Amino acid sequence: MSKESRRMAGLLLIILPTVLYGGVSLLRLLTDPGSGYAENPLRQDLFRAGHAHAGVLLVLSLITLRYVDETSLSDGWKQFVRSSIPTSAIFLPAAFFFSVLSPDAAKPNAFIYLAYVGAVLLGAGLVTLGIGLLKGKNDA
Repeated sequence: MSKESRRMAGLLLIILPTVLYGGVSLLRLLTDPGSGYAENPLRQDLFRAGHAHAGVLLVLSLITLRYVDETSLSDGWKQFVRSSIPTSAIFLPAAFFFSVLSPDAAKPNAFIYLAYVGAVLLGAGLVTLGIGLLKGKNDA
């Protein structure tokens, strides 16, 4: 594993406990009758989606780091892959959380459009990694 990938993996492992904290926070909201969280199904769904996306995308980021150095990609493209997938783990959950911050939100606000930014980054990073792996390390 390259120094860059190892550094990113270390950073992601340090950040991952924030997802644990988010889960505890959601549990607290669910069990606190005064929070208003249980009375808003839209908010529940989007908070749950945000939490799930954060965890899954951070784990996916760690997995892809094991492959990025095995590609024929240039250093710039490798760095794009290393950063685009974890960045999507910021944009997608942020879209879900910030779009329904108000306890009485009836529909998502404009922050929901950050989900499209995250989805494009995720897709671009994964396709780039896939192409780099298919080309092979020695075919460059």
